[in-house]
Amino acid sequence: MTKFLLVMCTVFAATFPLRADQSAVRVEPTNVQGPRPLVKQTETAVIRDYLQAWQSVSAALEQNRADLLDRDFVGAAKDKLTDTIQEQARLGLSTRYQDRSHDLQIVYYSPEGLSIQLIDNVEYDVEILDHDKIQTTQRVRARYIVVLTPAEVRWRVRIFQGQPE
Repeated sequence: MTKFLLVMCTVFAATFPLRADQSAVRVEPTNVQGPRPLVKQTETAVIRDYLQAWQSVSAALEQNRADLLDRDFVGAAKDKLTDTIQEQARLGLSTRYQDRSHDLQIVYYSPEGLSIQLIDNVEYDVEILDHDKIQTTQRVRARYIVVLTPAEVRWRVRIFQGQPE
């Protein structure tokens, strides 16, 4: 029985990133105004790191583990998500997210290169679990305003504000 459970957990862990990668991602052409041009390599890195941040927040909320945010979030975004994780853990809840689509547009790149703002019109499914029993499932459409800042080797989310549509 233990071997079977271990195999099933390994299969789940191996397929989880594939679930998130299956979401449709559309990137609007970048038309950033200002003194600093946005090169394609930077744009690609920002989008890659932002989408990986969604995977991190999904895993952190499902497992009630704020440490899973460390790689992708800093500042106010990390603090707010950490508070949410602590509160839902205290209540015996967890949350599962399944990305459906992201419609991204980079709208601002600071002159000194220390922040990028993007807008994400996202659609995802969310399940709320109470002690591992599904309480509700719903499809959500929301608009996120996001600010990312560069770190040693990646872009990290500093502001992550969503409003349902």
